[in-house]
Amino acid sequence: MTATAPNLLHVPWHRSVFYAFDTETTGIDVWNDRIVTATIARIDGPNVETLTWLINPGIDIPQAATDVHGITTQHAQENGQNPAEAIREITAVLSDAHPVVAFNASYDFTILTAEAERHGTRVDVPAVIDPHVIDKHVDPRRRGKRTLTATCEHYGVKQTDAHDATGDALAAARLAWTLTERHPDLLQVDPTELHQAQIEWRRDQAESLARYFVRQGRPDDVARDWPIQERR
Repeated sequence: MTATAPNLLHVPWHRSVFYAFDTETTGIDVWNDRIVTATIARIDGPNVETLTWLINPGIDIPQAATDVHGITTQHAQENGQNPAEAIREITAVLSDAHPVVAFNASYDFTILTAEAERHGTRVDVPAVIDPHVIDKHVDPRRRGKRTLTATCEHYGVKQTDAHDATGDALAAARLAWTLTERHPDLLQVDPTELHQAQIEWRRDQAESLARYFVRQGRPDDVARDWPIQERR
């Protein structure tokens, strides 16, 4: 699926109200690790409102995760919100958010889905805009890392407080805005249409990476699904 110029919006999505979402967690296993902090930002031009959550995940936070985001098990236990309550609040806010920017969205939305299942609620997936998927689509041959920090540096996008849920959510929003300005014919379309396009872009990217892994003698363990991975 390719979005084309005739679908250009009268008011592009990134110049209207949109949202940004990010989490920091106990680890990278989306089905078994837990959310420690989360931010949902409402962005209306220069006006930004943020909702943040510090959660007691109910399990120990490994030192490797603390080294990334700075939250210790003790701090989360003493100051964090009950996880069931926090997850219900996060999913409720996202159910009214459209569109939502999230960098590497399949990580955040999958771990949120696992948390929602764990605590008896559900995720109503909005139209998602993922600068990670978009960047790989518009510049597939660029070498080097594709982390949020590296991608922001490449496009000259400001990033503050890396590995903080609020800092990363806002950096992702700035990155999505910049990409949309640079590629209006492709990205200044209805967010629902853009969401559907990214499903195909992500699948194509995953298939390409899987073929590379196979050539290197590595297992094909690449998730094709976006923005929520299928449980394996």
